[in-house]
Amino acid sequence: MSENNVLLKMEHISKSFPGVKALDDVNLSVKAGTVHALMGENGAGKSTLMKCLFGVYHKDEGQIYLNGEEVNFKDSKEALEHGVAMVHQELNQALKRNVMDNMWLGRFPKMDNLPFVSEKKMYEETMKVFKDLNIDVDPKKVMSEMPVSQRQMVEIAKAVSYNAKVIVFDEPTSSLTEVEVEHLFRIINDLRSRGCGIIYISHKMDEILRISDEITIMRDGKYITTRDAKNITMNEIIKLMVGREITNVYPPKDNVVGEPLLEVRGLTAEYSKLSDVSFTAHKGEVLGVAGLDGSGRTELLENIFGIATRKSGELFLNGKPIKNANSRESIANGFAMLTEERRATGIFGVRDIQANSTISSLKRYLNGPFLDDKKMAEATQWGIDKLRTKTPSQKTQIRSLSGGNQQKVILTRWLLTEPTILLLDEPTRGIDVGAKYEIYELILDLAKQGKCVIVVSSEMPELLGICDRILVMSGGRLAGEVDARTTDQEQIMTLAAKYV
Repeated sequence: MSENNVLLKMEHISKSFPGVKALDDVNLSVKAGTVHALMGENGAGKSTLMKCLFGVYHKDEGQIYLNGEEVNFKDSKEALEHGVAMVHQELNQALKRNVMDNMWLGRFPKMDNLPFVSEKKMYEETMKVFKDLNIDVDPKKVMSEMPVSQRQMVEIAKAVSYNAKVIVFDEPTSSLTEVEVEHLFRIINDLRSRGCGIIYISHKMDEILRISDEITIMRDGKYITTRDAKNITMNEIIKLMVGREITNVYPPKDNVVGEPLLEVRGLTAEYSKLSDVSFTAHKGEVLGVAGLDGSGRTELLENIFGIATRKSGELFLNGKPIKNANSRESIANGFAMLTEERRATGIFGVRDIQANSTISSLKRYLNGPFLDDKKMAEATQWGIDKLRTKTPSQKTQIRSLSGGNQQKVILTRWLLTEPTILLLDEPTRGIDVGAKYEIYELILDLAKQGKCVIVVSSEMPELLGICDRILVMSGGRLAGEVDARTTDQEQIMTLAAKYV
């Protein structure tokens, strides 16, 4: 395509934060009617570059051109008004308001010749956008009552409603089922045919190669290369991203499954459809939990950990009954839980890395009645080194880190409690291939120490690659249990649809 077809051009963009140069002379050129993938490890600078485009951050150096004209958006509102929209990885929505309020926030349609908001117009406009995109969501539904996947679709519809010419998708499929991913790809292909320029950020290689026309790769805040998607392989992308070859996606499995550790009998939730779930997990075992969105996977972990109300059921640890009535009691019993939505229920955004790392194990750092800063610093540094967390210092606010590095800090927090049973809900969501491998190694190391790790994941290859057994949830019930070494994706999907 010719230079005249370039819709967006970012040249020599640099951006520094205290102690770190996040972007160093980065270039990006996006053509109309194409999907341009932006790839790199966590902390490579992808999201920072997009925030500079969107006016969330102000670049230190460089130029941005939209349709050949230089632009410098002072905030996201100005970017949206100029036809640049972004679907963020971490959803930031008014959860107590309904769908259409979220769609038209800051630009509510008014009654004819009157300064009042027209609910009728707002409903009609929302339905018009949803119909155009084939999205089946009730505009009057309160956001907090919807699963993350539906909230994601609302965010995509909102971006489209601005008639945007450039739309940035930051990890758009991280919360979507396979059916919803196909729906998203249909929307993206439709936008491409309308002449939009799509910037697509994802760590899922198969998606990138399937949906993209061009791929730009970044590493450590620097521009590496731009290539045609049809002329590059998955292995080449990985090598360019991480600066080294990664020969295996999953570490070798040499953990030994031992005697029973946790027994769950007849677990039934009070406020969700989780019903009569029973299973046994063993020492040294990585136990997977598969199922479609809304199947009860997350609810199962929440009920075991005591952060959801249990209607009935019993838990036994090493043959002895336990209650796990709340998270504090669960931690005391040797349980730890990494939640699905790190921003909403994981991080303390305004606190630093050290506070986020040590907050669940503060008693370990007491020196008399006071906290020992030296002990806390040592524990935090152990986590940074162990998980190769990219951060300028321990005193950096966690919200300034990339999503993947935030995830590593939360994992550090739970490792510092020295758990016997680690519950992980989507532990590698939004994480690059190099960091995923490190987390898989960590999971298997814990299993080799005789601990039990229970992993919920939407990625079936991941469950098959690291687990010993897989529980399959369907409609809030346990639909079956399979051996990860002998099963396949088809068998898991058949069980996942059993009670739907």
